[in-house]
Amino acid sequence: MPLNPGDLAPDFTLQDGDGNTVSLSSLKGQRVVLYFYPRDNTPGCTKEACGFRDRYPDLQSQHVVVLGVSTDDAKAHTKFTTKYDLPFPLLCDGDAAVATAYESYGLKKFMGKEYMGIMRHTFIIGADGVIEKIYRKVKPAEHADQVLADLAELDSTDPIA
Repeated sequence: MPLNPGDLAPDFTLQDGDGNTVSLSSLKGQRVVLYFYPRDNTPGCTKEACGFRDRYPDLQSQHVVVLGVSTDDAKAHTKFTTKYDLPFPLLCDGDAAVATAYESYGLKKFMGKEYMGIMRHTFIIGADGVIEKIYRKVKPAEHADQVLADLAELDSTDPIA
């Protein structure tokens, strides 16, 4: 059954490039932007990560935690984070178990070849651990702005806000 807004987000525990452990359950009470991306230091992934970096102060002012996830190892994440001065953790999902749980890993095609890989998807997870929004078609250069606009809309429809 596919994940939809209103579903409880699958919990996970992964390490970032510095070896710190991050669990979704430990972030309860905070809104999380969880984005899956194919590979560190590629053009689209760099645009997406730098978009979140550039809008990070706006996201922080809304108390949003940003987490990037790929199958890259800690060394690649550290190099990517340092090179682009990323202020949020990139998590190592080496066996793609978390990406699979979020339906963000599967068969892809590039230049006529098929292969298994991470799909560029993003999930906004509410403070209660429930998925608020899912992006399955992401334009890397514009994505952070779209997420911010949607966060504002989610807050305006929240009866508690």
